[in-house]
Amino acid sequence: MTIDLNCDMGEGMPNDAAIMPYISSANIACGYHAGDEATIRNIITLCLKNNIAIGAHPGFDDKPNFGRVEQNLSQEELYALIWKQLEIINRVCNEMNATLHHVKPHGALYNMAAKDVAMSHIIAQAVKDFNPNLIYYGLSGSVMIAEAKALGLKTANEVFADRTYHPDGTLTLRTQPNALINDVDVVVRQAMQMVTDKKVTCTNGTIISMQADTLCIHGDGAYAFEFVKAIAGSMQATGIEVKKVSG
Repeated sequence: MTIDLNCDMGEGMPNDAAIMPYISSANIACGYHAGDEATIRNIITLCLKNNIAIGAHPGFDDKPNFGRVEQNLSQEELYALIWKQLEIINRVCNEMNATLHHVKPHGALYNMAAKDVAMSHIIAQAVKDFNPNLIYYGLSGSVMIAEAKALGLKTANEVFADRTYHPDGTLTLRTQPNALINDVDVVVRQAMQMVTDKKVTCTNGTIISMQADTLCIHGDGAYAFEFVKAIAGSMQATGIEVKKVSG
């Protein structure tokens, strides 16, 4: 059994280098919701050193709100938002002889797309037009995955160890008090349930099925390093290999 363990990086947090040895994929902020070209280069350098899959993490152009406030863009604006950020990180990859592996939308962009077929289609189309070999990371079982698959993209169903779920498979909004999990034991237990049982226990106690191709820990979380280290240790102890999603 294998699982891709991914982490959002290049967002100005201090633990990026420390987290690297425990993960298999990094989602790098492209300078719109966080980061800049210098941070992109720094994270790519760390990825190359640690043999980590390099991913683009495009978000809304809104650093003051860390890309976590919804925006209503036209289809043309949304397409351009994704394309321009892919251009930025891909150019740096080319300059550093690195290969871009996947794309994972960030924050409000991700959450909106997970419920909006039209948004999901535009984002997936931009990814495919830019590079049809990129793997699209999206919320497990959501329209993000369905639309990307319909366009012929390879997809990875993403689950979250540090977030709570509703019975419909959506994440609890960050505006709710129980959205984040801050207990390392609970995080590890949820991660193992997702990976080994393909299920998750929701906020109301309901247990739902959930495909887990890639498991995320948010790099900006207060306990990101502790969570990643504990999850990786638990996976190793139970014979589960942490391995990037294959193209």
